[in-house]
Amino acid sequence: MASNSSKGRTALEKFLRVDQVEYDERPPSISNADPFIEEEPTVGEFLRELTPTVHDIALYFYNLFPFLSWIGKYNWIWLVGDLVAGITVGAVVVPQSMAYAQLAQLPVQYGLYSSFMGVLIYWFFATSKDITIGPVAVMSQVTGNIVLHAAQVIPDVPGHVVASALAVIIGAIVTFLGLIRLGWIVEFIPLPAICAFMTGSGVNIIAGQVPKLMGIKGVNTRAATYEVIIQTLKHLGSSQIDAALGLTALLMLYIIRFTCSTLAKRQPNRAKLFFFISTLRTAFVILLYTAISAGVNIHRKDDPMFSIIGKVPRGFTDTGAPEINTTIIKAFSSELPAAVIVVLIEHISISKSFGRVNNYIIDPSQELVAIGVTNLLGPFLGAYPATGSFSRTAIKAKAGVRTPFAGVITAIVVLLALYALTAVFFYIPNAGLAAVIIHAVGDVITPPKVVYQFWRVAPHEVIIFFAGVLVTVFSTIENGIYTTICVSFVVVIFRLFQAKGSFLGVVRVRTYKANVHDGTGSPGSIAQEVSADENESSLRAGFLPLDHSDGSNPKVIVRSPYPGVFIYRFAEGFNYPNATHYLNHLTRSIFKECRRTDPALLGRLGDRPWNDGEPRHIKEVTDDNRPILKAVILDFSTVNNVDVTSVQALIDVRNQLDRFAAPEVVDWHFANVENRWTKRALAAAGFGFRTPHDSQAGQWRSIFSIADLGGDDSAATAVALGDKAAQVSVKQDIEAIDSNSQGSEKGFGKSPSSSTRLIAVQGLNRPYFHLDLQEAVDAAVSNAEAKQH
Repeated sequence: MASNSSKGRTALEKFLRVDQVEYDERPPSISNADPFIEEEPTVGEFLRELTPTVHDIALYFYNLFPFLSWIGKYNWIWLVGDLVAGITVGAVVVPQSMAYAQLAQLPVQYGLYSSFMGVLIYWFFATSKDITIGPVAVMSQVTGNIVLHAAQVIPDVPGHVVASALAVIIGAIVTFLGLIRLGWIVEFIPLPAICAFMTGSGVNIIAGQVPKLMGIKGVNTRAATYEVIIQTLKHLGSSQIDAALGLTALLMLYIIRFTCSTLAKRQPNRAKLFFFISTLRTAFVILLYTAISAGVNIHRKDDPMFSIIGKVPRGFTDTGAPEINTTIIKAFSSELPAAVIVVLIEHISISKSFGRVNNYIIDPSQELVAIGVTNLLGPFLGAYPATGSFSRTAIKAKAGVRTPFAGVITAIVVLLALYALTAVFFYIPNAGLAAVIIHAVGDVITPPKVVYQFWRVAPHEVIIFFAGVLVTVFSTIENGIYTTICVSFVVVIFRLFQAKGSFLGVVRVRTYKANVHDGTGSPGSIAQEVSADENESSLRAGFLPLDHSDGSNPKVIVRSPYPGVFIYRFAEGFNYPNATHYLNHLTRSIFKECRRTDPALLGRLGDRPWNDGEPRHIKEVTDDNRPILKAVILDFSTVNNVDVTSVQALIDVRNQLDRFAAPEVVDWHFANVENRWTKRALAAAGFGFRTPHDSQAGQWRSIFSIADLGGDDSAATAVALGDKAAQVSVKQDIEAIDSNSQGSEKGFGKSPSSSTRLIAVQGLNRPYFHLDLQEAVDAAVSNAEAKQH
């Protein structure tokens, strides 16, 4: 098959009239080791890897319903844990969802509809046991903005119809992204951007709820956050009796949480009890103030003393297919991207966070399917957009949830509330719901210590954080989202385009062992005893930047491996955005450190390029002690893929340096090339092979690594005994075996015995592709020594 493929390529090259360049691919003849010829990857092989098998297709559909993998193992112990967690979350979600529905500019029952459908549907598709789906503060705020905007554009369409249509469209988009397995797209949004968006949104929501908390009227709570704060302060004197209920409810929520947290630390054996008391504080406060409200307003329903929710219909009153048409979609199309982003980043960030904390892995793509289907089906019962809730997820995790089935228990609690408690909901004070929202949203604001940690890790990301917060406060939540994402993207692009490689040098290092006391004694008794590792394998070559830009000890002397031989390591890949920047740095440094091999080849002054850097009278320069350029070693340890642009730039630099080193030819060695397609691309450009030169024919040496496969001294035997695997780097003559192996020089232990079977690690047909830097340096230095200059 390989020969047919080769013939096909040759025929294609003839048809396209491609200049055929023959490279010396003959492997060296070795008598005591098995050679290895590396084959190029083919397009057919690539397509076969992409084409799913029948098993892959079956597995894809099986993974769409993760509950199939654990439902058969469900047991009574899991059920008890799910019951406790489900009931606990249900007690929290009922008051929270009603409060968030008001944020969405909808009657409170729509929050209950969304909560019911969220927890009921999610468990079928979930890969996280902790996530609770339902109305959340930020998404409700975004939905409220859309509902208010639609009310101006299409005033004849009710707000809940717009909200349900929005949920369907969001659900369709997110489901599609999940089905085609694009869950990784969320990784484009970094943590500081998420924190900025959450913090700015939290401030926005709290500012908008203060007027309701205080009973202040006449404040446009949908204006920019700073305007809402200013208007609230101006009207602070017109506060109503609602403030008495709202402020005391908010204070009670914080007092209960602080008290339970303090007692849990003092009495660890009762920590679980205090946790449940703290968790149920929202339900307790709402019930308390509902009772107070009922006692005050039971005989004055038509003229209540303070603002209350009012009549809440019993059961599901808006079941049916959601109304969707182009007019409704156009009304919120401009805000749709922000709404989709909010759903994605809230849900995925929360699920990944709790997965790490509780030691399980979530599938982001499958989570998109779960949240998408939830929003697709929810509107059939009147739900508006829902996503993962951080506060309820944290409660669910701490309550001891065992499986996603706990969502069904929560759905039953919400269902009971819809049919049995609607008469009680009539008296819930709006100021109490505002206190619930402020108390819940306060937790999403990023604390100063976290921002300081951002500063310690990456100072520039603090700028991104504050940019997002300030734009949200002085503009809108949507603009804050776009700002953080755009700035983060610009930072990534800047890093990619301005990536700078480093020149490496060689330093001999040895492993030392230090016995460090644990410091339990007196401060003066802490001591370190340093002893050298006498094992020969501990003495090795280390490669450090010549300028110590990696933070290594500047007192360590790092030397060039050989005059005229350069080692260059790429920083962040090698592709079209940064190839020119890398190679400009490479060539500038080489021209500075090396002299031209034969200045006479430049010709007369009039024949030189206008930007040539050589002096006017070259013959006058007789004291230039700089070496001539002999070889360039490229470390591809950070490079995964290359492209046409980057390879072409490499070809151009090769030609440029060949002219600089003429009549000599610069050798190009590559180390740590791990991608087969990268090797194919480089080989297609003529890299990886010996550059033919008549005067050097038969004089160059091929250096490669071999591994031992059998015998008592083999690597497999050494691993079985718990020792380090032996690796031998052998310097071979192109015509015959050099009896003096370099294995002993590198200190890798004993030479292989006669019973040991040796085999080449990498393809011998491309001798300038090396296993590691040490092998590349050995090859470059060996051939540099053989050159005439």
